[in-house]
Amino acid sequence: MILPIVAYGDPVLRKVAVEIDADYPGLETLIENMRETMYNASGVGLAAPQIGKAIRLFLIDASPFADDEELSDENRKALESFNKVFINAKILSEDGDEWAFNEGCLSIPDVREDVFRQPEITIEYQDENFVKHTETLNGLAARVFQHEYDHIDGILFTDKLSSLKKRLIKKKLENISKGKIRADYRMRFPNAKKGK
Repeated sequence: MILPIVAYGDPVLRKVAVEIDADYPGLETLIENMRETMYNASGVGLAAPQIGKAIRLFLIDASPFADDEELSDENRKALESFNKVFINAKILSEDGDEWAFNEGCLSIPDVREDVFRQPEITIEYQDENFVKHTETLNGLAARVFQHEYDHIDGILFTDKLSSLKKRLIKKKLENISKGKIRADYRMRFPNAKKGK
């Protein structure tokens, strides 16, 4: 089932999400619905807060990035197979010199800005079967993970912009929260006028 994606301005996007365990009700269905919602919106990641649930769960399918011609064969292969469920994830370490990449977010349609992030991270998480994993991610895989991880900590990519950039997009963000935007997927707007 395709779920509405929560738009910028909804308080759930600012909550630090809580950990879950294998007894979380309807988890398998929730993951399937999130996957369907992510693909319907042409996203490469979707965090539970973006569908209104403040739990430490997100999905990533970075395979669309594998089409980038500038990637090495090793990076291309890594991205092609980077399709995972992350539960109760933690970043153990971040390494390297920060690099900029143009990011967007399904909760903030039509806003794309360069965000600086570190290129290598070591992470720990549980998969959908609650098996624990520790991995090191690089490049775009690390970036997509960091973006989704921020969501479960109540952080949006727009928080990482300079104060000037924030001022320049302020009106756009207000319009998104009011539903004054066209998205190609279902959304839930926190400040939309009723009766529209």
